[in-house]
Amino acid sequence: WTGFRPLTVAGIHRESATIVSFRLAAPDGTVLPPALPGQYLTVRVAGAADPAPVRSYSLSSAPGEPAYRISVKREGLVSRYLHEHLALGDTLQVAAPRGSFVLAADDRPVLLVSAGVGVTPVLAMLHRLAVERTRREVWWLHAAHDAEEQAFDAETRELLAVLPKARAEIYLSGTRRLTSERLAELGLPGGAVAYVCGPKKFMTEIGDALVRLGIDVHTELFAGHARLNPGITGADDRMPHQPRGETGNGPLVTFSRSGLAVRWRDAEASLLELAEACDVPTRWSCRTGVCHNCVTPLLSGAVVYSPEPLEAPDGGEVLICCSRPAGEVVLDL
Repeated sequence: WTGFRPLTVAGIHRESATIVSFRLAAPDGTVLPPALPGQYLTVRVAGAADPAPVRSYSLSSAPGEPAYRISVKREGLVSRYLHEHLALGDTLQVAAPRGSFVLAADDRPVLLVSAGVGVTPVLAMLHRLAVERTRREVWWLHAAHDAEEQAFDAETRELLAVLPKARAEIYLSGTRRLTSERLAELGLPGGAVAYVCGPKKFMTEIGDALVRLGIDVHTELFAGHARLNPGITGADDRMPHQPRGETGNGPLVTFSRSGLAVRWRDAEASLLELAEACDVPTRWSCRTGVCHNCVTPLLSGAVVYSPEPLEAPDGGEVLICCSRPAGEVVLDL
């Protein structure tokens, strides 16, 4: 579906000391469109703040289930609100599943590697592999702070038990950490494909180590995508923030991955310029609607172009380098 639609909280379950799962179902009980294993939901949380903040959470449910499951770690304003106030029967505004960090059809050995709440998208992948009763070699490598922080332990054990070529390694930082040295000692299969999710430092260290072992690595960041700004070097990775200077009075622009909502300012010529004023990581090259490097999913709302792009982007996407909001918009940035 386009934009946001209401989904009802149909289940709440504590997974660990800091992670709670929420099952979201259609209010009329119909089956929701299937999501690919590894995709995420973008959620508008009215009540957590004004304006209503927007956050993205990976789906942890098995593909094809009638409801979606997101699993949220308590670590900020919005997650605290969800943990403390969201109740059965409440409604959240939710955008359709999206994201390119998905389990691909393949016959190579597969490594599902995660740390902390980064377990959620790879858990959905494990569900898919278990449903398929895959004959692939499956390695489950998970790192947690301690046993109380280790989520989905019983669930993953049940899923791995149905796979004939599965192996699991759990690392608790209080006793042993998942490091590049320990990866090298495991005897991982060459030519495998790995899906890695967790904090940025973890993904950098573990991803680089896996590449050195000859493994094809795919990663997922919780926050915005890496910058791609040709001709600019040494850019700081500053946290996104409200733009400095005069506050705008135009339509609300929400950068969902960055967790930032900003009023449009006429001083900016494009959504790209507004993102840059907020230090939201962006990807661009031409800045005139030609190269499509800046193409961005539009979760809701509409834009106007000036200049018109050389070629229009696909449906549900916009070129932020030459567009302005025609009203309130939510961008996957």
